[in-house]
Amino acid sequence: MSNIILERTINLVKELLKSELDTITVERSVLGLFFTGVKLSTGHGGLCFTPVKEMPEAVCCPSSARAMPLSGRLSGRPVSDYLEYIFSDNPLKKALGIAALNALSAILFERGDYDIQVADTFDEIEPTDYGKVTVVGALVPIINKLIASDSDFSILELDPKTLKEREMKYFVPADRADTVVPYSDLLVITGVTILNDTLPGLLEMAKPGAEIAVTGPTAGMIPDVLFDMGVTIAGGILVTDADGLLDIIAEGGSGYHFFGKYAERTVIKKNKTH
Repeated sequence: MSNIILERTINLVKELLKSELDTITVERSVLGLFFTGVKLSTGHGGLCFTPVKEMPEAVCCPSSARAMPLSGRLSGRPVSDYLEYIFSDNPLKKALGIAALNALSAILFERGDYDIQVADTFDEIEPTDYGKVTVVGALVPIINKLIASDSDFSILELDPKTLKEREMKYFVPADRADTVVPYSDLLVITGVTILNDTLPGLLEMAKPGAEIAVTGPTAGMIPDVLFDMGVTIAGGILVTDADGLLDIIAEGGSGYHFFGKYAERTVIKKNKTH
């Protein structure tokens, strides 16, 4: 399924970087257990969620080889090749492409055209300010905050096994999004919806004027298109030490291992962008 957010963001990045894009290669790639990451020849890094559950081939070595035929030959490729991977049906290649898009976005963030804050999206949201809330994905920090404040909320999730027992009473199956999303004053959406192409549909369904936060490593791209489509808060991750971060995720590390050392959580709000 086509993802207009990714298509338009790629086109905008190409427009902003112009001929500079032609000189950039991918120096290093890592497909980690939790995150996929790249380091560009410019030194900038980018991340994406690793879609392991979408890879049934991963249980068999010969099938896995077909799933990732470029293994051992990814370094040194033009970053433009990686942007093409975003349109692949192969979820691992798509993750690499999104990580590269986020790394290119880091170049643009560095130029100061975006009012990017080092902050946690979940700290920027006060649940008691809203009536009905929907969380898309098992986003533990905001779920805990909503439970603690006794908020009226639902959790929209593809895999209920990711939820704890006390969270199940808030669970709504993903195919019933139309029963909660259009009525929500606040939507807090995992960036994984960018990877699995479900975000455009959720945004189309959202109530006009709703506060919409999209957050996570996968959402680390320039937010212009997200904002055009109704998102009001974009929460991503800015890589500060690409090699250090890639070393961590290559060893099965998660955010607990690299935040504050090799990467920072970031927030960009719609009314503060260029």
